[in-house]
Amino acid sequence: MTIYDIAAEAGVSASTVSRVVNNKPGVNPEMRKKIETLLQKYHYVPNAAARGLVTSSSRLVGILIADIRAQHHIEGAYYIASELARLNYCCLILNTGDSEKDRTAGIQTLEQHKVEAAVLMGSIFQTKEVATAIRQHLSDIPVFMLNGFLDLPNVYSVLSDDRSGVQDCVRLLGRKGKRNIVFMVDAPTPSSLLKTQGFLDGMAELGVRAADAWLYRNVDGSLDGGYQTMSLALQEHPKLDGVICSLDILACGALHALRDHQIEVPGQVGVIGIDNSVYAEISTPQLTSLDNMLFDSSVTIAHKLADRLRGFSTNQRTLLYNTIVERAST
Repeated sequence: MTIYDIAAEAGVSASTVSRVVNNKPGVNPEMRKKIETLLQKYHYVPNAAARGLVTSSSRLVGILIADIRAQHHIEGAYYIASELARLNYCCLILNTGDSEKDRTAGIQTLEQHKVEAAVLMGSIFQTKEVATAIRQHLSDIPVFMLNGFLDLPNVYSVLSDDRSGVQDCVRLLGRKGKRNIVFMVDAPTPSSLLKTQGFLDGMAELGVRAADAWLYRNVDGSLDGGYQTMSLALQEHPKLDGVICSLDILACGALHALRDHQIEVPGQVGVIGIDNSVYAEISTPQLTSLDNMLFDSSVTIAHKLADRLRGFSTNQRTLLYNTIVERAST
């Protein structure tokens, strides 16, 4: 059933039906009600592509994620898409992979689909190559980054204070009497580098020099990665009494390793993760975790993005402070 079919049955022009569909004035109340009844009767749905040709508006927002298997970022994309749906925007979510070539290709795909705005999930997109691709392909639309920043006039960021957050995690363990603390961090990104610096800042407060800090870098971001690294750390540093992990899933693997080594948590070793994800709630014991405000950041991006599309100005950088959700592992 097309708009022309509706118009023919109502005995009016297609433009009159279009006015009703788009809630515009110029139609008398009696005819408006008749047309609305026909629209409901035939379950009429406007063709979004055709409407976009008329209005020059796709109502489409592109969301790029390096790995859609990553629970943290796909959850953030869900929040953003849900908020934008309430504002009548549709989201195109693309998995870009980890290579610069694939990330650039993802940006080109968004240009081809004529998105009105774009969202880049995570600091992994904070690279020179991505900046160049945005200048070449998305320079005329707003681009929002979750926990990353690029110095471009059309790029807006909502950032988590990862450095101070991890420093607070070290302080929490210190207050619990823990001094021999290990930090496990996954692949190097601007975010993970800030987390690492926060750990070093916290250890400096405990009197530990950066050169002497117990750091395990480039840990595979999985349960097994956490398990294997925790087992290695126990061999290399048998006096360790605290563990901070850059991801909750790593901390869950560390908990499994500590259990298998019959080490009591938190009595002998305190454990803290980062993300405050569902993993923290379902682990045994439940995991203390740094909440980097994923929900708040995602909703903030959705609202700021909608403001920009309506022509309102917004800050290019917004910083949200993290909080520690303390559970049984500390």
